[in-house]
Amino acid sequence: MRNAKPQLSFWQIWNMCFGFLGIQFGFALQNANVSRIFQTLGADMEQVPGLWIAAPLTGLLVQPVIGYFSDRTWTRLGRRRPYFLWGAIFSTAALLVMPNSPELWIAAGTLWVLDASLNVSMEPFRAFVGDQLAPKQRPTGYAMQSFFIGVGSVVASALPFVLAKFGVANTAGPGEVPDTVRYAFYFGGIVLLGAVVWTVLRTREYPPEALAAFDDAHPPGIVANSDVAVPAAIGGLPWLLAGIAGVALVWSMGWDRMLYVLAALPLAYGLLRLLAVALRGGMIAAIAGDLYAMPTTMRQLAVVQFFSWFGLFAMWIYTTAAVAQTHYGTTDPQSAAYNEGANWVGVLFAAYNGFAAIAAVAIPWMARRLGLRMTHLVNLWLGGAGLVSIAFIRDPQWLLLSMAGVGFAWASILSLPYAMLSDSLPAHKMGVYMGIFNFFIVIPQLVAVSTLGFLLGHVFGGAPMRVLVLGGASLAIAGLFALRVSRPLSEQPA
Repeated sequence: MRNAKPQLSFWQIWNMCFGFLGIQFGFALQNANVSRIFQTLGADMEQVPGLWIAAPLTGLLVQPVIGYFSDRTWTRLGRRRPYFLWGAIFSTAALLVMPNSPELWIAAGTLWVLDASLNVSMEPFRAFVGDQLAPKQRPTGYAMQSFFIGVGSVVASALPFVLAKFGVANTAGPGEVPDTVRYAFYFGGIVLLGAVVWTVLRTREYPPEALAAFDDAHPPGIVANSDVAVPAAIGGLPWLLAGIAGVALVWSMGWDRMLYVLAALPLAYGLLRLLAVALRGGMIAAIAGDLYAMPTTMRQLAVVQFFSWFGLFAMWIYTTAAVAQTHYGTTDPQSAAYNEGANWVGVLFAAYNGFAAIAAVAIPWMARRLGLRMTHLVNLWLGGAGLVSIAFIRDPQWLLLSMAGVGFAWASILSLPYAMLSDSLPAHKMGVYMGIFNFFIVIPQLVAVSTLGFLLGHVFGGAPMRVLVLGGASLAIAGLFALRVSRPLSEQPA
């Protein structure tokens, strides 16, 4: 007999989401400081997007694999919590190593380890909320994650600025990362591990048989069996040929080598389809089958995610360069003015995460009154306006106002798509589908790293501020597509 999941208390939801404080601490340190570390170690501005490719590529590979295995895991620590813990341990180690990298290639390699480990922890956290909460409470659960993301990011992003105010050295010799950044990464490692351990110790999980008995285990219209059919190999051939043609075009025209990444996307999907047919079983075939048969809601959200994350990645990569050039009058990463500007960007990133923490409190209220889709539209448009306004504001202090809009968009992107998605997913595939959903975060990031450097040099006249305007337009487009998403289960009559 089917039954509803019990409603969890505020503090139970708090404990299950608290680990996100630490995970986002690591992501915020990465987002605000990695471009700075790369430039300090000798990378020029057009190289930076290529070095950032580690972040989206590791997410593309790691998250569906971790989702697949966590769906099939049951240990004394439960289903998702072993992945939280091991990911946090390796993330902490990477945070300790990265700011001490003696060479650019070591820093780039450490970014791969850091981002992979953060993804190992983060992916099961998304599925964890879907596992533990009934549909009506999932918007609150994902908003709580956004709250902790905001709080953690505020502190992490502002740390170098705060440390500099307390007299820690904010400049260093050529090829050396300033002490402000190094100490921020050390502190971040401690916070990351401590927060995740808190969630591991203070929560429990439903065993598989209990999850299968709840009434939200098999949403209407979703394939109920454990595995869907492997898609036919013939469907992969057009993608494979398109990828090969793209690679050949980039080579023959002598275009920027980062465009090979863009051409590789259809090539990779075509190979996945062919491999799935050849193997006829196992993880690759299962992931390919689930990707092919994903719910309609997931397909609709994929477009929203593409434009949302393209805009965010443009912001993360180029805000430091844009603010330093426009507001501090320098492009020299060794100069005191550049490092002052970089620290102010850390404050701005802390500010948008602070506004995100406030927005996370407001979003459940907005969702009850406007619905999930309209709430997401409003917040994405606020974010788009915030990014575009950076190009018109001349006093860097007033950029804090721009960050208010970005913060509302960030909180919404981190919560509402997952609330809409989780209502359409079967319980026994919550992990793998949350991992596959990450494709639609990673693909726009790969598109960004493969095209933004080219656009900056050949279309935008070397002005990074124009990349931020493009990012704002992308967020506005994402908001329009949010209205096309099917009505979530949590908004349908009981």
